[in-house]
Amino acid sequence: MVTAVSRDFRLQMDGYGLTTAEIHYHMPDYPNLLQLYVWQEYDLAPDFPELKGFLGYWESELDGALHSVRVAHHRLITPSEWRAVDGIVAIH
Repeated sequence: MVTAVSRDFRLQMDGYGLTTAEIHYHMPDYPNLLQLYVWQEYDLAPDFPELKGFLGYWESELDGALHSVRVAHHRLITPSEWRAVDGIVAIH
């Protein structure tokens, strides 16, 4: 029996952690007002290539100028929590 492994689990096994960015930006029609956008994706700390790519896209393609970005990151699976197990696990 072949079981498909989810993309998210595979990323976590490769060292990715869940990254949440709180992005404040100036509204294009009302530049004195700030709007909040929350972005969440699996990414690699401390370089955050996925987040940097998203912010690069934002700056080149969207009208709302960035004001600030606050980032939270947590690896959900760490090496000490994962180990291979030999045998069969029966689930009733």
